[in-house]
Amino acid sequence: MVAEETETMTEEVEAAAAVVEEATAAATAAGSSCGCSDEGHYYLELENGVKRGGCVELSFEEEPEILDIEDAVRVLLRGLGEDIDREGLRKTPLRVAKALREGTRGYKQKVKDIVCGALFPEAGLESGVGHAGGAGGLVIVRDLDLFSYCESCLFPFQVKCHVGYIPSGQRVVGLSKLSRVADIFAKRLQAPQRLANELCTALHHGIKATGVAVVLQCSHIHFPNFESAILDPNHEGWVKILVTSGSGVFEDEKSDTWTDFFSLLRFRDIKVDNIHSRGSSDKSWCPSHAFCKTEPANKVMLNAVSSILCSLGEDPLRKELIETPAHFVKWLMKFKNTNLDMKLNGFVLNRRDSLTSNGGLDHNEERIYSELNLSLWSQCEHHLLPFHGVVHIGYYCSNGVNPVGRSLLQTIVHFYGFKLQVQERLTRQIAEMVSSFLGGDVMVVVEANHTCMIARGIEKFGSNTATIGVLGRFSTDPVARAKFLQIIPSSSPAQG
Repeated sequence: MVAEETETMTEEVEAAAAVVEEATAAATAAGSSCGCSDEGHYYLELENGVKRGGCVELSFEEEPEILDIEDAVRVLLRGLGEDIDREGLRKTPLRVAKALREGTRGYKQKVKDIVCGALFPEAGLESGVGHAGGAGGLVIVRDLDLFSYCESCLFPFQVKCHVGYIPSGQRVVGLSKLSRVADIFAKRLQAPQRLANELCTALHHGIKATGVAVVLQCSHIHFPNFESAILDPNHEGWVKILVTSGSGVFEDEKSDTWTDFFSLLRFRDIKVDNIHSRGSSDKSWCPSHAFCKTEPANKVMLNAVSSILCSLGEDPLRKELIETPAHFVKWLMKFKNTNLDMKLNGFVLNRRDSLTSNGGLDHNEERIYSELNLSLWSQCEHHLLPFHGVVHIGYYCSNGVNPVGRSLLQTIVHFYGFKLQVQERLTRQIAEMVSSFLGGDVMVVVEANHTCMIARGIEKFGSNTATIGVLGRFSTDPVARAKFLQIIPSSSPAQG
């Protein structure tokens, strides 16, 4: 049995490699360059074929890599059955290209450009006694918020970085430079352990330290499919891992220097338990490896994702990236337009019949009912990045009528969530649908965390967006709105 499963997995990897090889060859034939960049320059060619001397600076939107990514995104949107010319999607290819280029800018940055001008003389313990190394004691910068793109699925993942070093040679480095060097390696397609190792090695050689230590707390969103979201309302939305890397006096994981380092982290209530072993693979931490095996992904869409990898300066044939196009396409297809309207309408019609069978509602005998913290998973149509959170629904219901079941409202939330969306439209759609079979008096509050708020230039970690939709009496009665808002808990599970 194990041999059969291994053989099947090998066949899948080989098939993925064949598709990626074909896509890479096609990109090369079309004139795009994999793994390199022309820095946004090109030579003008005169009508007679003679090249004009010098080079012309292209605008960002005219760069060949950006145009290639835009073309690939249009292919992916068409594969989802979307109209790429509709208002909300018209500029999505460019927005996605900008986000990806911003999120992988580290490929074009060099550590020495940051560190070399930021080493300062600082007299310390000249004898080098203890852990000081001749310039001073342990230096730690904690709680650096970073994000990186997962190389297995192209999802952004969040990183809380803690980096420390022991100076040597009577030199210290500007503290802000530790953050900037960390950002260089985070802004690449990464895996947690490699990110920690590359950061540690670069700092060790860049600042010539006695030792460098890196601790990363990484969080990867675990996005369910529609069916599992319905069946498992307590779906765990995050996969978390803690990795370390050390050089010099930190190479020994059991050394006293690590004890000091961890003590300073615990001092700030930073939990450093369950550290991932440095020698083991962190490949399985990405939830995409657990995607159920379904029908083969659309070959045209796979080629489009491989083209994006090329345009970012990566090699799609790198072993860690072989399965990435398939993982990304399988995830994206969760949001393909489907015929779920038929299924949802059955729920709604049954509920509407149960209400009308009880006769008219007496407003004097009604009171506000609510369902709070309904889970929400969706995909931003502007950047093709996920957002997640909770939905709170309030409605008036007569004392003589049974309140709506939570499962029905949760189904409605998922139905509108599993589409390319914007939160404002999602809020309105949920309110209108619930209102259609509850008599019109409905209030909906959506609280969500948007990946696009961290995976672009803004990088606002911890931000949360709330939207409100009100219909019927809630739209004219401020007392009713205030009463419902007071019911909503002050802290919700929207945060990861």
